[in-house]
Amino acid sequence: MSTAQTAYVTGGASGIGAAVVSRLRAAGARVVALDLSQPCDVECDVSDAESVQRALSAAVEIAGPPTRVVTCAGIGRTALLLDDTPEQFRRVLDVNLVGTWLALRAAAALMVEAGGGGSMVAVSSISGTVADRTMGAYCASKAGVDMLVRVAAAEWGPHGIRVNAVGPGVTQTPMLGNATALPGWVEGLTERTPLGGVGDPAAVAEAVVAVLEMAWVTGQVLHADGGLGQHSPIDAYGAMLRLPPR
Repeated sequence: MSTAQTAYVTGGASGIGAAVVSRLRAAGARVVALDLSQPCDVECDVSDAESVQRALSAAVEIAGPPTRVVTCAGIGRTALLLDDTPEQFRRVLDVNLVGTWLALRAAAALMVEAGGGGSMVAVSSISGTVADRTMGAYCASKAGVDMLVRVAAAEWGPHGIRVNAVGPGVTQTPMLGNATALPGWVEGLTERTPLGGVGDPAAVAEAVVAVLEMAWVTGQVLHADGGLGQHSPIDAYGAMLRLPPR
């Protein structure tokens, strides 16, 4: 990556966002980390349009207009659809989907104003294509992100702006909470993931930075999940292996 690249990363204080910030800086880019938590360079609430505009204006003052943008800010929630509330459901959509749109839109405007050209990656999830019980709001928000990048790619391509998504699988981030402490959880996930185990934020960040630099790719969703998303939930082969010998 050229040292001339300027990258903005939302959700850059922790998890995948922090790993992306670290990798981009190691590659020589000028990086502005935007987040509500520390450490970050600029405070930003992606669900609030005014906060996004203020944050990106501050980022321009720090590093200049962006040539690379990664949207990592997101929240999770588990609730059955019948038990969820409109307020809590909308909150997930506001951060994960609307927040992604607000950040991409504001950054794209800066790219166009600067003469066009640039690359964007929205961090989505395999939950955008794989349905999980108790994750209705999260799945819906990530499915929306996948379609959002396709539409953005179609609209902003004439300006030389590429827009793609990277969809992680189960990754060891604060959003995962204490799931790994559940008896048998890691073992079950490892069994169902072709490459095994729980995802590493650094590995997802590697995929994000690689997609950022793909010059002839736009409107695509790459799953960085160790193969988890392609695995049938039925797992007939695994069930056969567990049968007692005849």
